[in-house]
Amino acid sequence: MKLIQETGRLLIRPLSWDDVPELTEILSDPEVMEHSVRGVYDEAATRRFVEWCLACYKSHRLGPLALVEKGTSTLIGFCGVGPEQVGNAEEMNLGYRLARGYWGRGLATESARAALTYAFGTQACDSVVVIVEPEHVASLRVAEKAGFRSFQEVVFHGKTVRLYRLTRDEWSRSSASNSVRD
Repeated sequence: MKLIQETGRLLIRPLSWDDVPELTEILSDPEVMEHSVRGVYDEAATRRFVEWCLACYKSHRLGPLALVEKGTSTLIGFCGVGPEQVGNAEEMNLGYRLARGYWGRGLATESARAALTYAFGTQACDSVVVIVEPEHVASLRVAEKAGFRSFQEVVFHGKTVRLYRLTRDEWSRSSASNSVRD
């Protein structure tokens, strides 16, 4: 499948139907999905997610992308920018999920920066949001390391969350836009 980006440790490509078994294993882990508004995924839910991603690639030229570890060719999760209905507006939302065994290595930040580079650079998005529950400290750190600074608290799917926004101009001025770091 077509490679979209490469970072120091990751190959980033579109998700495919072939990813369903490995992705189901990741998304069926209750710890991985603890802060997901959609909960734990079984195989059917994972198939619907992949179907949605494929539709996003066609309709928006963006969407969650497969994260593959370079040395092992193992699918370790996904990261990308895709459409999300927030209130009355469609926003471009950064989302990421990594298999538990890959937490704490900086891979989420590495992939988030790559996703933003792609969204703002290649696809010319005007702004990107990230939606994080305030108690999800690790995800807050990823968002902040990726360049998100200011947020507002909003209700999203019945939960109070932080809605961060990063504009293309802010991204261009930030040092994060100069390189995708490990």
